[in-house]
Amino acid sequence: MVAAEDSKAQGRSGGRPDSRRGAAPRRKLLMSEIVDQAMRIFAERGYDGTTLQDVADAVGLSRPNLYNYVKSKEDLLVAMVEATTESAANALREVRQRTDLDSADKLRMLVRALVLRRAEQPAQFRTLDRSDQALPPEIAKKHLQGRRAVLREITGVIEEGITAGRFRPVDARVTALSIIGMCNWVAWWFHPSPAHPAEPVAEQIAENAVAMVAREAGRTPDTPTPLGAVALLRQDLDYLTRLLTAEGEGEDLPPDDA
Repeated sequence: MVAAEDSKAQGRSGGRPDSRRGAAPRRKLLMSEIVDQAMRIFAERGYDGTTLQDVADAVGLSRPNLYNYVKSKEDLLVAMVEATTESAANALREVRQRTDLDSADKLRMLVRALVLRRAEQPAQFRTLDRSDQALPPEIAKKHLQGRRAVLREITGVIEEGITAGRFRPVDARVTALSIIGMCNWVAWWFHPSPAHPAEPVAEQIAENAVAMVAREAGRTPDTPTPLGAVALLRQDLDYLTRLLTAEGEGEDLPPDDA
């Protein structure tokens, strides 16, 4: 167990953090285990019903050793927010800023990344979702900022696609909220297993998201310019002309039973 190994290492160094090479990765790994265990217990017993001793016992650390990593339950909530919202927003921002992808590819990657996060860290997300109203003010503010950042990144990609003529002129914010809800719900219903991995689910939801906004085949302008939009209007006018012509010709035809 990581905690046991870390405890032994601290024992050899008199309780001080190990300064040798590899100490930082081990600390990061143990911190991740602490957060994971805390989220599991929060989900089972609620935030108020969980103590730091419960977390220490679950990880295999003494309470004094746990204090080398977290000082309070609020520290664990901060770590949760950073892992579930802030890091997600940062990852999505990197995708949105890429210049080698078109809007559909960006949206596909954003949704896939968000679904995989929800599938891999369901307890963290569910705990924050359930505890949203009970979070301490500063942590609630941090959580809200992260959620707004996620919404902003997805909305930005949708707006980019609309401007480029790749997506239909939908309400970008409403659509982004719908897509985020679809991704978030994965944390509640999906249970990964070797026979049911998360990746195919993420791929399907990503394709569903793109299908929600994509223009039909042949309706995408060659260039995202006003002239490109005019070209689409001409296509519509040509199609309307054909319909009107066909209807006019049909009026001159004798009835089928004549």
